[in-house]
Formats: sequence, C-alpha cells, structure tokens
Amino acid sequence: MTNPAPRLRPDFRRFLVRAGLRPTRQRAALAEMLFKGDRHVTAEELHMEATASGSRISLATVYNTLHHFRQAGLVRELAIEGQRTYFDTNTSNHNHFYFEDRHDVVDIPDNEIGLSNLPRAPEGYEIAHIDVVIRLVPKRQTTTKI
Repeated sequence: MTNPAPRLRPDFRRFLVRAGLRPTRQRAALAEMLFKGDRHVTAEELHMEATASGSRISLATVYNTLHHFRQAGLVRELAIEGQRTYFDTNTSNHNHFYFEDRHDVVDIPDNEIGLSNLPRAPEGYEIAHIDVVIRLVPKRQTTTKI
C-alpha cells in the first residue's frame, strides 16, 4: 500500500492562495523551505535543500516556482552575475552587499545608502525601484619591506 500524498500545512496553503497561486504540494514545500526569514537563495541552492529534505522536486520546477513567487510579489529577483540569480524573500526597498569570494548576498542596513541626483524617468515611466549591489572582495594583504 502506498502512502497518500502529504497534506499541505494549512498556513502555507493559505499563504499561497492569498498570493493568488494554486497551492500545489511542491509550491507549499518550497515555500516552507524558502520563507524562514529574510533569505537570498539561488534556484540551485533551494533545489539542493529540497533534495536533502527528501522532496522529489526537479530543478525546473524550482525555477518555475520561484518565478511564480516573483510574479506574485513574494520574492525579489536579483541578477548579480550573468548567470547567477538570487531570490530575496525580503521584498522591501533595500540594497545588498555581494561577497564575490563566497558568492553570498547580504542586506545592507536601512538608511546606509543615500541617493541623490537621480535622473528623471523617461516620459510615461516612473522609477519603481533602485537596486544597489555593492560587490566586495577580500582585502589584499600588504607586506612591509624592512
């Protein structure tokens, strides 16, 4: 006898429905892994996390789900490197540090960046969001000559 499909936790089912998404088992499982506070994850990282937890979800499904979450306004998409995209569960207007040596994204504390002299948006458009990503590398060790 096979086990029935696991039931969706009611809180994630409601969460998905409120966002206008169909609450599939896979979406609920990914939402439960993803929405544990403010996180920055790639689809590959979330897929590895899902696999490690025993979920049988394809990488393509993870990508599709993350894009549905983005379209529903549940995550922000951050394209940091040409082929590396992070999904941020904090959808507020904020900026990021990117640690190039460890491929890690961290929120910059509020009010740490001041922007002035913004260009005027072209006719018929308005600025929706300004993404600032400050790329960091380890300091080089300097040697002193004696």
